[in-house]
Amino acid sequence: MVGLEAKAAGEHDGAMSKVTESTVVLGCGFAAKYPEGGGNFSVPLQYLLGLRRMRQSALWLEVMHSTGDPARDARWAGAFRRRLREFGLDDSFCLIVFPKGSEEQDLSRARFFGLSRRKFLDLLGGPTVLLNLSYSIRMPLLGRFAHRKLCSLDPTEVCFWMQRMEMGQSYHEEFWSIGLNMHGPGSRVPSTIVPWKTYFPLVDTTLFEAEPRPPMDRFTTIGQWYWDGMIEWDGEWRDFSKKAAFEKFDTLPALYPKVRFELAMNLASDDPERGRIKSLGWKHVVPHAIARTPRLYYDYLRKSTAEFSAVKLESFAMSGWLSDRSAVYLALGRPVISEPTGADAFLPDSSGMFFVRTIEEASEAVARVCSDWKSLSHSARDCAVECFDAVVNLKKILN
Repeated sequence: MVGLEAKAAGEHDGAMSKVTESTVVLGCGFAAKYPEGGGNFSVPLQYLLGLRRMRQSALWLEVMHSTGDPARDARWAGAFRRRLREFGLDDSFCLIVFPKGSEEQDLSRARFFGLSRRKFLDLLGGPTVLLNLSYSIRMPLLGRFAHRKLCSLDPTEVCFWMQRMEMGQSYHEEFWSIGLNMHGPGSRVPSTIVPWKTYFPLVDTTLFEAEPRPPMDRFTTIGQWYWDGMIEWDGEWRDFSKKAAFEKFDTLPALYPKVRFELAMNLASDDPERGRIKSLGWKHVVPHAIARTPRLYYDYLRKSTAEFSAVKLESFAMSGWLSDRSAVYLALGRPVISEPTGADAFLPDSSGMFFVRTIEEASEAVARVCSDWKSLSHSARDCAVECFDAVVNLKKILN
């Protein structure tokens, strides 16, 4: 077995009884296939770290399809193990590689790393609770878990596609979403037949501490600049890319010449967007250089004064979505400026977060962060502990 319970003893905050006698299996399909994405890896990591604090028997189950090159698959598996080893979790995972092009998650044709095939099959024969992140684990493997909970990290997009295809709605007992306002006031989230329960994005608040203000004010964020295609919504094709979302804030750096505004976005070296962004006063950095591993990712956020980001689909849908990245900023005592998604009603009055719609509101928020950083830093940290803490939210999900 994976043995998180014994490994956690004496290492974390106080004695904490297990929530369930079952093994909690964290199902993920987006970390190993993206070895350059430290922030991407950080998302499921917070769940496993929280489970360790709870002394809960747990396993990170990562699935991916083969690249077609067994040696490359092994390198990616090695990188995945190394990332886990940094946090003392390299004996707590099972990476299953399915053949390239296969549609079903058929264990008979899969390659195993970490936990062996035999031990994984033994695990499936006992009591298990699957937390299925973004519908990563699918049939027929999905059906072999005793209990199955879908955890949606993309509230609106999942509901949009649930109206059109199978997105796990037929195979799970419970449905959880980080969209806090799924069907609340102002929500445009497409209706689905499943009853959504909600929780905050997870951050392990024992992994991070509030850090002093950096010597130079830097407002940063990390993400993908483009989005594949457009979505037809109410008869209109809409662009929900970061590029489109940032347009209303293009001139913000010009208003604060002594503040550094950085965009860590994936842009090719010859992409003309690099030149356009620079001409407006934004600093572009390559995310694979500054956030290739979780540790580098956390260091980059730690060296920031605050996050400034525009929101794509979830701002339009008012789903109540908040990003896992913002949760880390808050845990580090970094204020966050972002577009509203309907989440503000679920946060404490002093959260360290600003929700802005216009360049004028964004400018006012930046001025406030620069002038009142210490107080906002305390509020950000307190909000992370109260609302986003991994144990607080896992206890809710696991009942």
